[in-house]
Amino acid sequence: MQDYTTNSAPGATPGAGHSGPARPAGWERETLEKLAFATLREQRAARRWRIGFRFMWLGYFIAIAWFIFGGMKVAETSYGPHTALIEVSGPIASDSEANAQDITEAMAAAFADPGAKAVVLLINSPGGSPVQAGIIHDEILRLKALHGKPVYAVVEETCASAAYYVAAAADNIYVDKASLVGSIGVLMNGFGFTGLMDKVGVERRLLTAGENKGFLDPFSPESPEQRAMAQDMLNEIHAQFIGVVERGRGDRLKRTEDLFSGKVWSGESAVRLGLADGMANLNQVAREVVQAETIIDYTARENVAERLARRFGAGMGESALKLAERWSLELR
Repeated sequence: MQDYTTNSAPGATPGAGHSGPARPAGWERETLEKLAFATLREQRAARRWRIGFRFMWLGYFIAIAWFIFGGMKVAETSYGPHTALIEVSGPIASDSEANAQDITEAMAAAFADPGAKAVVLLINSPGGSPVQAGIIHDEILRLKALHGKPVYAVVEETCASAAYYVAAAADNIYVDKASLVGSIGVLMNGFGFTGLMDKVGVERRLLTAGENKGFLDPFSPESPEQRAMAQDMLNEIHAQFIGVVERGRGDRLKRTEDLFSGKVWSGESAVRLGLADGMANLNQVAREVVQAETIIDYTARENVAERLARRFGAGMGESALKLAERWSLELR
């Protein structure tokens, strides 16, 4: 039987003896440090793998989105004779889906495709910027003259104001009997807060260089001279709008006293007044007017990758924008 009894040296304290080789001083600390560093290395490696997998999945989804959305136009151009569709949906403005840049690029692609027998603008818009509408209108006329292809406007719910400005460039306009069409006018709106400021005791301090630099400032009393200036500007733009409609519709217009008053008409009334040519939907126009039933959508749409990039950029840029706004000197 093995003897586990430890013999103490003379004068040694009982229980002070030990078995096995002697350990150097501080070995516990050294061991703990090694364990801590090993754990840290494992955590770093795991984090790198997680980040790598996330980027891999992001790249995978972006690739799929590109093939679905970005590569769609490549597949579309392989079709034979077809009707080219471009949607004009929502407010017409530089920061909306219905902006001149995207619409004119889509139109250029549609006109250039030899398989496109005609271009159809599917319109559902309450209007918007006369500048954006003017750019689209002028580009339609240029592309029609360049390629010799007809352009038709098909109205769904609404084709008003700037949207009708765009439609006036089409060869024919088709509506539903209950569509809202027209609103040939111009407006400028805002608010005046001077009465409220007087009640709460707020004083407006506006410094300008140039007597009209504070034009229609909502926190300053309205100036009759500046109001007259604004009205002259609206009248000028209105006259431009009327000229576009008259040139586009020609002898088809039945001029009435309120035709250019900003009034909105039903589709049925619009046909009677010559603001539209007939009642038909998109499929009917493709089948009976263009005689190319296949409809290919050329509308520029934001793909998934662009949406992700915009959201990521918006989060980072918001704080920078706020900081920049504090120090910016506005020229307006």
